[in-house]
Amino acid sequence: MEKSKQQFYDHYIKALMTINQAIISDLFLEDLFKLIVMVTAKVTGVEICSLWLVDENENPPLIRLKATQSFEPDYIKNRVLRVHEGVVGYVVSTQRPLVIANVLDNERFKEKELARKLGLVSMVSVPLQGKEGKVIGVLNCFTSRPHNFSETDINMLTAVASQTAVAIHNTDLIIKIRVVEQELKSRKRIERAKEILMDRRKMSGEDAYRWIQKRGMDTRKSMLEISEAIILSNEL
Repeated sequence: MEKSKQQFYDHYIKALMTINQAIISDLFLEDLFKLIVMVTAKVTGVEICSLWLVDENENPPLIRLKATQSFEPDYIKNRVLRVHEGVVGYVVSTQRPLVIANVLDNERFKEKELARKLGLVSMVSVPLQGKEGKVIGVLNCFTSRPHNFSETDINMLTAVASQTAVAIHNTDLIIKIRVVEQELKSRKRIERAKEILMDRRKMSGEDAYRWIQKRGMDTRKSMLEISEAIILSNEL
């Protein structure tokens, strides 16, 4: 194997290891996205690397730019695409990578004025495959000179995209678990506060719950905050 190719693979493996370490860390999702595009851009030597995610909360769904290592204000501004719109939409809908030799000559690439201004030429776009093969986003890479993205390039970017999809899935699970844990904690504290009121004020469980609820509404505090105050006063 040629030295340059060996160096490329060394960088490639190191990049995946860096991303994998980030996945199992406590990084915020936004920080993780930034790390992924920075590492990818550094390893591949591209001019711009960007990460787009499908926003399923919109109807119809939209695709939003979530991270880029570029400092160009025209590129990092809030950008949104419809599904099936542009290169990003095409990759989401077809679920396949797309390589473009010159974005200025490609009809699917819609932001030609931006490309001219930033000096972008070639690009590759790969889908982020989530659970059950569903595409949840796209990873884009642009070069400032004509570049023929090889199968090795595409395979590396696909691996990075897969790692990114894993990170998003795992983070979503962690958030859901924490929400459930917080809900269980709140219920336990509210139940404890009810027991205190029932004992102190000789209330029924239903009356105690309504008292906490009304107190919260009157003071504009959550039932958990009211319950915590009741528990604290009982312990003093």
